[in-house]
Amino acid sequence: MHNESPIKRRQSTRIYVGDVPIGDGAPIAVQSMTNTRTTDVAATVAQIQALEKVGADIVRVSVPTMDAAEAFKQIKQQVNIPLVADIHFDYRIALKVAEYGVDCLRINPGNIGREDRIRAVVDCARDNNIPIRIGVNGGSLEKDIQQKYGEPTPDALVESAMRHVDILDRLNFDQFKVSVKASDVFLAVDSYRKLAQQIRQPLHLGITEAGGARAGSVKSAVGLGMLLAEGIGDTLRVSLAADPVEEIKVGFDILKSLRIRSRGINFIACPTCSRQEFDVIGTVNELEQRLEDITIPMDVSVIGCVVNGPGEAEVSHLGIAGGNRKSAFYEDGLRQKERFDNDNVIEQLEAKIRAKASMLDAANRIDVTEK
Repeated sequence: MHNESPIKRRQSTRIYVGDVPIGDGAPIAVQSMTNTRTTDVAATVAQIQALEKVGADIVRVSVPTMDAAEAFKQIKQQVNIPLVADIHFDYRIALKVAEYGVDCLRINPGNIGREDRIRAVVDCARDNNIPIRIGVNGGSLEKDIQQKYGEPTPDALVESAMRHVDILDRLNFDQFKVSVKASDVFLAVDSYRKLAQQIRQPLHLGITEAGGARAGSVKSAVGLGMLLAEGIGDTLRVSLAADPVEEIKVGFDILKSLRIRSRGINFIACPTCSRQEFDVIGTVNELEQRLEDITIPMDVSVIGCVVNGPGEAEVSHLGIAGGNRKSAFYEDGLRQKERFDNDNVIEQLEAKIRAKASMLDAANRIDVTEK
């Protein structure tokens, strides 16, 4: 029920990763990367399916060897979500996964080697309608750029990116997106800002090697949030030393907080104090786990007392405000006659949320059909 985001997106060109549109106003895609051994087909397929279940739009798979390329062929046949192959240096692997139906190549043209090898990959990508992601990383800049700048700087990252962009321009290939990731927030943010002014292609955002689940989520939220708030970014990955499923959840939470893209329930909950009339923290944690299967966007406020409870409930699809032994229940901003027993809040609220989600989903389907 909260208003649309006031953010004005940067104008960019449109590419497609499989059937997922990237750029030119398309919804910002959320992606992750498998951390299983690609040659372990069963484990990799299972992880891709887990990522798809929590809403991933795209999944990247590392393909470092020809054995991994052969495994990729089997993986691609068993999943529906678009797959990006992460390839470094060996152009033959790129040609092989293109043959096996890859949806995007993450490859830096300048690292492939001779001009004829670069041209072979680009021609193959063009012939098969496969876009390329140029991926520059502050930790692996070319030696001459490292020597020129002494350390990773925004100018260094952008110069590296433009070196690869120029190769694709020379080969008349424009179906690409670019990332200039760094583990330092300011370095990454300034690099993306500079690059955004130099090219019109879509930008893939990321704070690379951000850290563990908590610190990495915070760092990514700060860095990606700064860029997204300025309208920069067409697809993103939150890089965590954690289960890749968490990367997708955090990615959607960042977009949700900026009102850019919503998936599932947005819980508005108080940090709790001695005024709380029921266990707010336990209630919210339990509901988040129970309701992960709901994908329709909803705002649900769970406030432990009547100080802020009614105000938050008025701008939520559903809300409760804690009261003595029983809590007030709101739907679409209106207080209902029904009240919730504080000892049974979780079950009562879950039932109401599921019913509301079904109703919103049905209304959404009708609206889409009419359009």
